[in-house]
Amino acid sequence: MEHIRNIAIIAHVDHGKTTLVDCLLKQSGTFRANQAQAHEERLMDSMDLEREKGITIRAKNAAFKYKDYHINIVDTPGHADFGGEVERIMNMIDGVLLVVDSVDGPQAQTRFVLRKALEAGAKPIVVINKIDRENAAPHKVLDLVFDLFVSLHATDEQLDFPVIYASAKEGFAKVDITHASGTMEPLFDAIIKHIPPPRAQAGEGFKMLIANLDYSEYVGRIALGKIVCGKIKVGDPGACIHGDGHKEVGKITAIYHFEGMKRIEIPEAHAGDIIGVAGFEGAFIGETITDSPDRAPLPFVPIDPPTIQMQFAVNDGPLAGQDGKLVTARHIWERLVKEIRTNVALRVSQTEAPNIFNVSGRGEMQIAILVEQMRREGHEVLVSRPEVIYRKDADGNLLEPIEKLFLEIPKTAMGDVMQNLASRKGEITNMNHHGEDVSIEAMIPTRGLIGFETDLVTQTNGLGVMSHLFHEYGPDRGDIAARKNGSLVSMESGEAMAYALNMVQERGLLMVEPGDKIYAGMIVGQNARENDIPVNPCKAKRLTNMRSQGDGKGISLSAPLKMSLERALEYIGPDEYVEATPKNLRLRKKELDETKRKRAAQSRSVKIVQA
Repeated sequence: MEHIRNIAIIAHVDHGKTTLVDCLLKQSGTFRANQAQAHEERLMDSMDLEREKGITIRAKNAAFKYKDYHINIVDTPGHADFGGEVERIMNMIDGVLLVVDSVDGPQAQTRFVLRKALEAGAKPIVVINKIDRENAAPHKVLDLVFDLFVSLHATDEQLDFPVIYASAKEGFAKVDITHASGTMEPLFDAIIKHIPPPRAQAGEGFKMLIANLDYSEYVGRIALGKIVCGKIKVGDPGACIHGDGHKEVGKITAIYHFEGMKRIEIPEAHAGDIIGVAGFEGAFIGETITDSPDRAPLPFVPIDPPTIQMQFAVNDGPLAGQDGKLVTARHIWERLVKEIRTNVALRVSQTEAPNIFNVSGRGEMQIAILVEQMRREGHEVLVSRPEVIYRKDADGNLLEPIEKLFLEIPKTAMGDVMQNLASRKGEITNMNHHGEDVSIEAMIPTRGLIGFETDLVTQTNGLGVMSHLFHEYGPDRGDIAARKNGSLVSMESGEAMAYALNMVQERGLLMVEPGDKIYAGMIVGQNARENDIPVNPCKAKRLTNMRSQGDGKGISLSAPLKMSLERALEYIGPDEYVEATPKNLRLRKKELDETKRKRAAQSRSVKIVQA
């Protein structure tokens, strides 16, 4: 146990966390140069989406040997929608590497994960990365990091943190910025010297707290976590003590250990190590695996509740099945069930309609990433606008989820952002000015966060940073103004024509271009006013044998509004769907028939009047 170190790596998006881990794995000899495929390959970001977005979505485990020490690394997601992952990781580790960019300094998301780490009593090592960048100011950044620790109420011992200056891209680290160094050895040595051995007991009685889940087609569910006490062998009897106190008795069928990024089967494991255990299909995060059902469980750590829900429906539009292969309700249901085996922050349930499923999670980005993965695998699916999950208190009052929002914005954008927050029912609780930037803390309903990130990017010219944490279920904050523009809805099916689009664009913004396939009920643009308007984008120009003034004049169409999946989900109204197929994203009305839509709208208004 003295020769095991368990560490997590914390960093803001794009501060070099993933590159640093790759560098440690390569320099420790875990990956030979030829094994790391191309040198540029980022080993930790194994999903295509992670590489494209530059964010860590699924926390992964890796490990390497240095001298005779076994060092387990746990990667933490920086994005707040994946906050559920962070809390569990902190139970597994004893130290953290805080990676900070030498130009940007600590950012909002760093703050979010670091707070969790300090509360868990982890020992920090500060790595000031990218010191080879121009405009690097490592000493100034170090002062900012110190201020951050103080503001997070770090203990005196945590404030006495070691500092390493590094460039993960160039592959060197040093204790003093004036020293010359060509390797990462100073960082390896700092990990062994400053991070304590695991908090675990070598005595009798095996116990392990489940911190993450994986799945294998061969052995089923794999529970990942740190052994808190005792040791374990393959074939030993075991028990999983669930959160509700119910006990599942079973047998340890496989034990996994990490080497580099690979999972390797081992015959036995000892206290303090981070391992995967197979044999319990009902195991869930926060629960305890022991060698006997009579032992007392470790404290159960519940996960943040899902606060947002969306509906996934079978694509029933006229163009269904043209792009994707997996289009039936069975395909969609099987894919959702497969996702919740490992993605514990999601919940899936069937509705009364056989072809519509409810998917709830911590944030729209989390669900949007699932939709994006499904598209790439060949699924076609309709997705509704994110809705928050309400509850009622003992007296029957309506409660809605409230989030604590952290913002870092330039002073110049302060007025616009504050006005935006106010319109979304946000209440500012704290504000600090430092230099040209402002940090704002606010309480805001989860509803108010839908679409807020897009506004923030626009209002701060891309310089604003936000992260949010679930705070509590609080009293309903009242109406929040929704989208102010109606839709331009096609009333014909066919192919979009430049002649027709030229007339349609006088009504608002186009979302399609000539040659696109169109069907009745599809949204082809954004109306400049609040109501929906039926339009015909497929009308061709009639040819006559009379020549008239104006013939042959060129049509100039403005560029269509093209949306990413996340933006489209924020944009659609409650009676609209995003149709996601492997090749296309289309917006459409839930009810494609215009007459039925009008009838439904009339019956709704009658109900409101009667109520």
